[in-house]
Amino acid sequence: MEDIPSSEPPLEAVVNGEDIWHVLEATEIVQALQTSPKQGLSEEEASRRLEQFGPNELEEAAKPSLFRLIFEQFNNFIVIVLVVAALAAAILGDYIEATAILAIVVLNAILGVVQERKAEEALAALRRLAAPDALVLREGHRQICPARELVPGDVVFLEAGNFIPADLRLIETVNLRIEEAALTGESVPVTKDAHLVLTQDMALGDRRNTAFSGTVVSYGRGSGVVVSTGMRTQIGMIAAMLQAVHEEPTPLQRKLDQLGKALGIAALIVCVLVFGVGWLRGIAPLEMFLVAVSLAVAAVPEGLAAVVTITLALGMREMITRHALIRRLSSVETLGSTTVICSDKTGTLTQNQMTVTRMWVDSTTFEITGGGFSQTGDFKVDGGVVDLRDYPASTTVLWLATLANDAQIEAKPTKSREEVSRVIGDPTEAALLIAAAKAGAFRERLEEAYPRIDEIPFDSSRKRMTTVHKIVDPAPDDASPFYDNKLREWEIAAIKGAPDVVLDLCTQYQKMDDTTAPLTDEIREHIYEVNAHMARSALRVIAVAFRVDPDVPDDATPEKVEHDLIFVGLMGMIDPPRPQAKPAIEKARRAGIRTLMITGDFPDTAEEIAEEIALLQSGHGVLTGSQLDTMDDAALKEKVATTDVFARVSPEHKVRIVNALKSHGEIVAMTGDGVNDAPALKRADIGIAMGVTGTDVAKEAADMVLTDDNYASIVDAVEQGRVIYSNIRK
Repeated sequence: MEDIPSSEPPLEAVVNGEDIWHVLEATEIVQALQTSPKQGLSEEEASRRLEQFGPNELEEAAKPSLFRLIFEQFNNFIVIVLVVAALAAAILGDYIEATAILAIVVLNAILGVVQERKAEEALAALRRLAAPDALVLREGHRQICPARELVPGDVVFLEAGNFIPADLRLIETVNLRIEEAALTGESVPVTKDAHLVLTQDMALGDRRNTAFSGTVVSYGRGSGVVVSTGMRTQIGMIAAMLQAVHEEPTPLQRKLDQLGKALGIAALIVCVLVFGVGWLRGIAPLEMFLVAVSLAVAAVPEGLAAVVTITLALGMREMITRHALIRRLSSVETLGSTTVICSDKTGTLTQNQMTVTRMWVDSTTFEITGGGFSQTGDFKVDGGVVDLRDYPASTTVLWLATLANDAQIEAKPTKSREEVSRVIGDPTEAALLIAAAKAGAFRERLEEAYPRIDEIPFDSSRKRMTTVHKIVDPAPDDASPFYDNKLREWEIAAIKGAPDVVLDLCTQYQKMDDTTAPLTDEIREHIYEVNAHMARSALRVIAVAFRVDPDVPDDATPEKVEHDLIFVGLMGMIDPPRPQAKPAIEKARRAGIRTLMITGDFPDTAEEIAEEIALLQSGHGVLTGSQLDTMDDAALKEKVATTDVFARVSPEHKVRIVNALKSHGEIVAMTGDGVNDAPALKRADIGIAMGVTGTDVAKEAADMVLTDDNYASIVDAVEQGRVIYSNIRK
């Protein structure tokens, strides 16, 4: 093995958990970790490293003993007062009173112990994310290895459906896409590229040369070198943060503790005064002591704890009708005290359903209605509903986007038409299928008329996908753009991809009447301007083009197929806001509750959504994770007061934001659905997990689970919490 250059990180950097792997070339990683992409590690070296670095699994913090948990339940001043009152009642011979008080104290202690045990389940859920096995290269041979035995330097092979078993620096990628929603919160799979070299401050969601433990390969294949295992992985760091977060008492618990102290002091003063007066009047000391103790016991509201518990329990039942499942009894009251709601964007403020909302063809812009996965919608031009048969080229865009597509949609019949119940594949491609379905074009019918005979898959470097189809059944009845019988048995190449890439391959464009014209520099520049305008509206833009040929060469390659294309149009899509989000945010604002958006998405997209739902207030701004990294806690404390949107943030950033808000005296509610949200959910005064899309880790870390994943339900729950809090005060 060659000596490692001093400019490269030593193997010990792995032990120290240095987060540097995405800034280095793949070859540098291989050298630094003293491994080989063709041979892997030897069994002897793997065993040595396993002993050095430990197993690839999450460590469990030492659990508090049952005795300690019980002791902590009595470490509360009002409970101490109640226990003293019970003892005093027993001394006075009032055993019924003493038994009743002790029963209340014991019941509260049992509830507290049960809740403490449940809090530990978040770490157990995190451990369940680990992959059981991995395909690794050892001594030049591929073999199945238990994931817990992986060590830094192991070469791991990845295929669609695999869980990533450790943090990897990718060394080979072939159309590799990884679903990282659990870690970053964003639902669109990330296209990976092993050849990229990134900057140090790159956010997790942008590290396209790295794969993270606990995420899932959704498409393609690849391989990578293990760079971090166990607690040094990104999920391991989240586990460490979960273990480090200690729950704080709720506002009600703090006030009850203050009340207990006040009652204890008052009772002591009463005892001293009564005893002193009696002693001055010559009454026997023992008799006066018993009288003083009786008065003190009478002054203690022994029914207070029971009343509070019953009120909160009834509140929990009421919350269920508002789509809020409460996991901790005290959270009912905390909701009523909330002053800031930190909400995720995807799925909470938005529908988590990519939707094509705009289409541009030959200088005509079509607005497409119908939200989410609904196949019902209209196409509008200048605000009026139009029939696409009057705009022939528009159907060409939709048909081609359906043909060059690998997604699937499962539909269920309704009274009007079939509605989508589940999407399989890339959400972007599914959005294109649903847009075409709104125009009456369904993939099954098109594939019968134009069966796929070849394809050039999407690649992150090519930024496009091409499929080749035989024209076997041109059909004018479905407004197909290729209905001319003279094209029967010809072949179509359908191309979709990044607008700049697709445009570079085009020499003509399709006019609205289905004729073609040269793609001049002037027209090309106009298309670029339209694309830029759509992108500024936070739309993800896809360009569509094609070519028709009597005989596309066999074994399609980019050189043979992707040239002299006909540009057809642009399609823009977005994850649209929930209709209830804007009125709910305004309702919260009227109640004195501020709403912040904290997301892993890009700042432009986050800002556009925030403005659309009136979340971004005048004079307030947007901060990114990289900007947060340059701020100390004091600067963040100052900035958080005028920032409504935080974008491209990491789990550590979320915890810092919560801490900054709490330093202002805010009562913070934090929503989340991914593994990355768990530390912030625990750190917030009340953590709110998504019930539909949320991971087990997020749910176990949360105090409340939303059964409909809707921000509006949070506001309703807060409103009900205030009613309950008011009842307790009365």
